[in-house]
Amino acid sequence: MPVKRITDRSADNFKFERLSAEQKKKIHNASLRILEVTGVELHDEEAVTLLKKAGAFVSNNNRVRIPSGLVEKALNTVPKRVTMYNRYGKPALQLTDYGTCNYGTGSDCLYIIDHRTKERRLAILKDVEEGMKLLDYLPRMDFVMSMFLPSDVENRSYCQQQMEVMLNNTTKPIIYVTPDFEGCVDCVEMAEAVVGGADALRQKPLAACYINVTSALNHNQEALQKLLYLAGKGLPYTYVPVTTGGMNAPITTAGVIALNNAGMLAGLILSQLKREGSSFIAPGMGVGALDMKCGTYGYTDPDFRGLSIAMGHFYNLPTFGIGGMSDSHLFDQESSASAAMSLFYETLHGANLIHDIGFLDQGMTSSFAQVLLCNEIIRYLEYYMAPIEISDETLALDLINELAHEGKFLSHEHTMTNFRKIWSPDLFLRNNYASWEKAGSKDFTERATRRLEKILTEHKPDPLPRDIAKAVNVIVQRAKDK
Repeated sequence: MPVKRITDRSADNFKFERLSAEQKKKIHNASLRILEVTGVELHDEEAVTLLKKAGAFVSNNNRVRIPSGLVEKALNTVPKRVTMYNRYGKPALQLTDYGTCNYGTGSDCLYIIDHRTKERRLAILKDVEEGMKLLDYLPRMDFVMSMFLPSDVENRSYCQQQMEVMLNNTTKPIIYVTPDFEGCVDCVEMAEAVVGGADALRQKPLAACYINVTSALNHNQEALQKLLYLAGKGLPYTYVPVTTGGMNAPITTAGVIALNNAGMLAGLILSQLKREGSSFIAPGMGVGALDMKCGTYGYTDPDFRGLSIAMGHFYNLPTFGIGGMSDSHLFDQESSASAAMSLFYETLHGANLIHDIGFLDQGMTSSFAQVLLCNEIIRYLEYYMAPIEISDETLALDLINELAHEGKFLSHEHTMTNFRKIWSPDLFLRNNYASWEKAGSKDFTERATRRLEKILTEHKPDPLPRDIAKAVNVIVQRAKDK
């Protein structure tokens, strides 16, 4: 029996942060100083003009130094809650400061570990389709991202084709990624076609954009165009500067977080200058450090986990987190451990959107089996994070007085009424060795493969109505023909 998702992690329940109130203030003040003294380079004329009119200081055409008062003003107008809806217009994701955790995959992996052959290969559009069917079925996957970058489609239209597959194969909220501004506009138009127009999408957003930014103090034109376009339409998005200690940031944890936070605040200010009250989802990821031994980015390092999320909480903003992934190149013991640890700390920190579930190989590869494993871990975490009911019914003192000496609880009605409230595994094992051996001695990978085939064969997502599917496809064909 599923438990109710947590919507209140007050001090009386769970609320954990690695940063103290004083530390968050220091990071905030450091970010303000970075914006005021160092400034941020914005490679978009409209963005520079908006800030200049608001009182920022511009030099060299695009270096903008931002007074701290603009930060405070933006924080006063930005919504502290974002609600996303499913295809049927029903609330599906409640994104609040320290609120409900929602889980989903990531986007644009080049490779898949094929659960049928166990081989790593280039992903194709069919993998995106099967991934959406899997995510549509799994109850703990709350939103979807494309998972793969299909190698069998044209580069100029791949994001539109991804979006079409997602809209056709799941009713859940979508977070999309596009390589350029034109793709973002097309994806919005496709979502509008599904829900009934621009006003309908603004009132009940089905989709949000994940915007990658070159770095905290160097904002590329495509990212700024997307931000201003989506803010102008009143649509949700997350704005994620990429900040890597030892490369484009100091190697120290505090320096990375302060710099990344400054980049986030610059995006927040622009969103509110474009349209006061427009939604903004703060990045709880995008930070890390270069591993000096091998020259790669630590995808699952513990150093930075939860810190950007804590700053999002400091500003009372919804947050975009990361979990269920691994640096491992295989679906193995390492990937399982990384998935469990990352999902636990992101959930404990209260990130609202936890993405990249199923990702391996530093985000280059995805695995359906890893997604299935994470779904089981999330079930476990839901029970662990749920408030404990302490009442006359659950204390059962009269029953203890009646039966405890003889230990005859097994057949009592109280047990029959309440045993389903206790966590019980789905794919994890609970039977004894002899029963497991009799059933074929199957390990988790074998059990996951069997479950995946059953889901992909039997689950039929609700299709789009034919006329709407045709309208979506027209936009895709337009992008192909450019």
